[in-house]
Amino acid sequence: MGFAVHYRTYTCGELNKDAVGKHVTLAGWVNRRRDHGGLIFLDLRDRYGLTQIICDPERSPEAHTVASELRSEYVVQISGTVVSRLPGTENTHLSTGSIEVVAERVEILNPSRTTPFPINSEAIQVDESLRLKYRYLDLRRPTMRDNIILRHRVVKAMRDYLDERDFLEIETPILMKSTPEGARDYLVPSRLYGGEFYALPQSPQQLKQLLMVGGLDRYFQIARCFRDEDQRSDRQPEFTQLDLEMSFVSEDDVMSLIEDMLIFLIEKTTQKRIKERPFPRLHYKDVMDRYGTDHPDLRFALPLVEISDLASAGTFSVFRSALAQQGMVKGIRVPGAGGYSRKEVDELTDFARTLGAKGLVSLAISANGDIRSPLPKFMSSEEVQAIIDRLEGKPGDLLLFVADSAKVCNDVLFRLRVKLAERLKLIDPEEMALCWVVDFPLFHYDEEGKRYDAEHNPFSGMDESHIDRLDTDPLNIRAKQYDIICNGYEIGGGSVRINVAELQRKVFSLMNMNDEQIHEQFGHMLEAFEYGAPPHGGIALGVDRLVMLLADEDSIREVIAFPKTQSAQDLLMGAPSPVDDKQLQELHLLLRPEEKR
Repeated sequence: MGFAVHYRTYTCGELNKDAVGKHVTLAGWVNRRRDHGGLIFLDLRDRYGLTQIICDPERSPEAHTVASELRSEYVVQISGTVVSRLPGTENTHLSTGSIEVVAERVEILNPSRTTPFPINSEAIQVDESLRLKYRYLDLRRPTMRDNIILRHRVVKAMRDYLDERDFLEIETPILMKSTPEGARDYLVPSRLYGGEFYALPQSPQQLKQLLMVGGLDRYFQIARCFRDEDQRSDRQPEFTQLDLEMSFVSEDDVMSLIEDMLIFLIEKTTQKRIKERPFPRLHYKDVMDRYGTDHPDLRFALPLVEISDLASAGTFSVFRSALAQQGMVKGIRVPGAGGYSRKEVDELTDFARTLGAKGLVSLAISANGDIRSPLPKFMSSEEVQAIIDRLEGKPGDLLLFVADSAKVCNDVLFRLRVKLAERLKLIDPEEMALCWVVDFPLFHYDEEGKRYDAEHNPFSGMDESHIDRLDTDPLNIRAKQYDIICNGYEIGGGSVRINVAELQRKVFSLMNMNDEQIHEQFGHMLEAFEYGAPPHGGIALGVDRLVMLLADEDSIREVIAFPKTQSAQDLLMGAPSPVDDKQLQELHLLLRPEEKR
């Protein structure tokens, strides 16, 4: 016979001293079973917490008999009375640690096979592919459960914050037109229109701008987006972003709103400290010079310093060769590392080589000021000292230099800077260092395609005083673009948009699009701009990446309920997978023989 009315009257994380004496019914999974030679102790778990159950053969022989059959992950229902734990047996780590339930009835709702990995011990490392294949089991583990709960709270905080400021949550289509936005589209073949395709949205960019034309001046959406691009730890083929757009705004209006929202949700959902407020606003060129990347980690210093002018002195061939090829010499000061062994310096050099450098040039300053470096053989003592002074080197420091193209110097030293900060324990995991990066160039030149391309997207507005440069100097135009950076990750980016059809058409033309292509791909947008498009701007924040940082995880897969692998496969469902010939015929598709599986 089963229980008649409710599966549970309380959750497994709810009971405390106030409930002593109450008759309760709980339901959940057996987290652990312990047989103490008569008494059987069960830890019963649900997503709210864990409650200890006692099965005593003298008080309830029937409950004890059923309990003796239980194993980990069995789903059970238990009815009994709440009692206080004996003095000295309380568990201060549990919200229910002051009480236990003496079972009167135990019923097995569903048994469980032995799980492929332990649910009740996260100390045991489990291969990620196994976790993803059995994600529904992985979600029972406390860390994954807490990450999903944190994600919910972050999204709710976003919704609450924006709702209080008159934003409307508006859904935009998932089946859209394919237009170039920087990555490959996922295409969906049409059954009704043979040979034609929908695309899954890389972002709702055009639609949110059209909402501004429609007069819905404050829009947001927790948007699902899709990009068919190579994966890494902070990317997925499908991802979630907070998409937002506002009319009649400047860059400062959007940045101020988002800055306040991020402070609100960080303080509401975590115990983390925000390093600096208001968030610093850094110029693109300055952060590239100082950190080698447009998404710097500001929790620590270790700036990069260019010494190209000083490196031209002397006869050191490594420096002179790089400079002769229009490259640069750039360095970093590693405080307190002047005593590194040859092996330790070689390890850093090998790391730099894996990133594309030819090597590292080192200069170690001993505690008494002696210099260990190849540079004094090719430079005067004054020339070497000028380099040390430029990097603010002190006794006990190690200076490291890369001589190569600007791209290689920045790429290598940016990653070396982070590695050194980790080695020197300069990173505070409880700190959130946020900043804005502004003053991006509107275009870069694509040497391979022999054309101008948008640095971010082709819809970014530009400084009004720079519009004339579209005809004369496109690479020297400042975009009204702003990126928000947190702990070395870009967590969002946006801009004040172009809202004038002719200006937008001119940008497309500079990107080597002809009139026919412009009309085919963006004609709907340009026509809309001719019906009174207001000035507008917005931003998109990566929800997965933001929650990853708040949860102290290294991969966004740890904060997504059902993620794909790094190779874009769904191990749980087995996707992507073949489909039968009938489905292909209905979609007017025919596979090449070598592509059939």
